[in-house]
Amino acid sequence: MKFQRLDIPAIILITPDRHQDKRGFFSETYRRDIWQEGGVNGNFVQDNHSLSVEKFVIRGLHFQSPPKAQGKLVRVSRGSILDVAVDIRHGSPSFGQHVSAILDAKTGQQLWVPAGFAHGFCTLEPDTEVQYKVTNHYAPECDAGIKWNDPALGINWNIPEDKAAIVSEKDQSAVCLAELDVVFPYEKFK
Repeated sequence: MKFQRLDIPAIILITPDRHQDKRGFFSETYRRDIWQEGGVNGNFVQDNHSLSVEKFVIRGLHFQSPPKAQGKLVRVSRGSILDVAVDIRHGSPSFGQHVSAILDAKTGQQLWVPAGFAHGFCTLEPDTEVQYKVTNHYAPECDAGIKWNDPALGINWNIPEDKAAIVSEKDQSAVCLAELDVVFPYEKFK
C-alpha cells in the first residue's frame, strides 16, 4: 500500500496492493485503519457510481458547502479518467491551484479529495465507470460548483484540440472561481 501526498499535500494518491495470479487479482479498495494511517480521515456515509458512455465527458468541478461538505475517495472500476482537485479554501497558500492524476481500472489507484476542494474528472476512454465514497450524504441545497473551464484555473483536461468536451448544462452554468463566496475558510478546513 502506498500513500503519496501530491503538490497540494491535502490531496493523497493511494496505490492499493494487488495480489495477482492467472485468474486475475484481489485488492482491498478500502480498509479504514490502513487508510487513516495514510492520512485519509474520512467517515464515509455514501457510495456513488457513475458511468460515462463517451470519451471526454467532464463532470465537475463540484463540491458541497458546509454544513454538508464532502470529502471524496475516488477510484475507477472501468476505463480511465483525468481526476482534478481545485483548492477553494480561502486563505490557503494553494488557493485556486489544482492537482490532477490519471486514475484507471488497471492500476486501481485512488484519489482522496477532502472537503474544501472542488472535484471533477474527464473520461479518457468510452464506457468509463467511476466509484467514490463520500463523507456526507448528497444535499441538493449545498450542491455547488465552479466552471470547469475557468481560465484562471488553467486546467489542461487532456482533450485534443479537434475534440470537444461533453459537459452538462449545470456544469456549463457554474460560476468562475473569482465569483465564489468564501465557502471554506482555510483556518477551518486545514
